[in-house]
Amino acid sequence: MTRSDIKLVALDLDGTLFNNESRVSAGNQSALQAAARRGICAVISTGRPFYGIPFEQVKDCGFQYAITANGSAVYEFPSGKCLYENCMEPELILPILSFLLTKDIHMDVFIDGRPYSPLSCLAAGQKLPLPPSLKKYVLETRTRLEDLPGFIAQNHLNVQKMTLNFYPDGNGGFTDRDEVRDYLLSNPDVVSVSGGYHNLEFTKAGVSKGIALSWLAKHLNIPMECTMAVGDTENDLAILEAAGIGVAMGNALPDVKAAADDVTLTNEQDGVAAALRKYCGI
Repeated sequence: MTRSDIKLVALDLDGTLFNNESRVSAGNQSALQAAARRGICAVISTGRPFYGIPFEQVKDCGFQYAITANGSAVYEFPSGKCLYENCMEPELILPILSFLLTKDIHMDVFIDGRPYSPLSCLAAGQKLPLPPSLKKYVLETRTRLEDLPGFIAQNHLNVQKMTLNFYPDGNGGFTDRDEVRDYLLSNPDVVSVSGGYHNLEFTKAGVSKGIALSWLAKHLNIPMECTMAVGDTENDLAILEAAGIGVAMGNALPDVKAAADDVTLTNEQDGVAAALRKYCGI
């Protein structure tokens, strides 16, 4: 493969395109604009819901599509037109939600690209050991509901993804995390991964960023060998393995680095720009 073969680049946001203040550096933005001038299709690849993407931060980066909620939905960007979706139906999610509501954790439910959270989880959210920018995002961008299960059941809503965040238990672990992880692993109808900061994220079984990338590449008539993906955490493993070139960030988890074809610089060192220069001929 030559440097001119890449036609589509899929980029994770948090810990990848974004620096530690959840912003796009001038270097990364400039590299994406150069890629766009070469006709390369830029795609967001995130665990966030569509309306959890900070549009002001990425509006000048040339993104055309967004793989969201760990691959459970693909949207045109920035129009918000949903092109593909593979969700958890109410019959699947409601029993799981009933179990989770007995635990002292913070949880988000993504529906139609929008984040919702039980009002009762707000206290746990205040204890989360997240960077200030991410904690602000989690606490201030969710619609808080008194009765989330009732909202889903009464409106027959499908759920794209759930994100579960845990706070330290004072003994070197995280409150209720092990029990919740085991519960999710015991359910063959869902798949769970970590998106960083010891969280757990789960979608319908068979959903991943990698599968969504394959769908989008086929939709755009782009061979998978002409795609590149960049990421840093466990929820990026599938897309790094699926893409023609999978690049791990310098700040990526060891398992992610081991699975990738290459490792770039960190998110504080414009690692995305370095990968684009290396593989996309910009």
